[in-house]
Amino acid sequence: MTVKSVFVVGSGLMGGGIAQVCAQAGMNVCITDKSEEALKKSLDNISWSVGKFAEKGKISEDKDTVMGRIQTVSDMNPAKDADLVIEAVFENLELKQQIFSELDSVCDADTLMASNTSAIPITELAAMTSRPEKVMGIHFFSPVPMMMAVEVVKGLSTTDDTAEAGRRFVEAIGKEPIMVNRDVAGFVINRINFPSTIEAMNLVEQGVATCEDIDKGLRLGSGRRMGIFETGDMVGLDVTYGAMMACYQETGDPRFYPPLLLRRKVKAGHLGRKTGKGWYEYNPDGSRKQ
Repeated sequence: MTVKSVFVVGSGLMGGGIAQVCAQAGMNVCITDKSEEALKKSLDNISWSVGKFAEKGKISEDKDTVMGRIQTVSDMNPAKDADLVIEAVFENLELKQQIFSELDSVCDADTLMASNTSAIPITELAAMTSRPEKVMGIHFFSPVPMMMAVEVVKGLSTTDDTAEAGRRFVEAIGKEPIMVNRDVAGFVINRINFPSTIEAMNLVEQGVATCEDIDKGLRLGSGRRMGIFETGDMVGLDVTYGAMMACYQETGDPRFYPPLLLRRKVKAGHLGRKTGKGWYEYNPDGSRKQ
């Protein structure tokens, strides 16, 4: 199947980014969210980002042409007309299962279904549908418009044809597919990244080094564009916590258990840029306080 239309559930940082790259690739995109305010904010953010890409000559079309391919809706019904549906809400198994069950009742039998989850096993989401063979993981990394890697994950019942359609979709939007052939919690990249992220948090908690110096060291010494804590604030500490807990609950491996400092920050509502405070503090316009 060639994907020409995409339905995205969730208009946050990830959902908005997914909608943007699909629209920039010439696909028609529909985004839904439970909040009209969230949808408006997402469109504003996408418009700003597409404008920057256009100004820098990184896309061949103007902003209005790209934005003309994106529409927002308040319910799931338009998903029936999409070639591919991507769920991109926060890391909560019950919520994701509910969404897949609802989508299954709406979508055409041939519609491909995917989750952007970073850690929850795809098989558990596919089980909520009558077409588990057409369900896969399509895991983007943040920020979606900038990051090239996308994991395409096979659940226990995902067919080779579905995974191949996922691979072709990722290439069609200008990204590089990482094929994940077994449905393990955390997939590939986060399975590698989480232990180092947890160790960085432990070093801060123990007073060995500050967030600033660890991030600086990772940028200068490891070639990362953003440090662990800068990335964590952008993604959201609650999202990181949820993904780590999903890995821990699935594997029972203490390497993936969220550190005390992260758990405390989430309880305190220090979730990153979206709350004005996480590992760093932020001004109302989203810039970091110095």
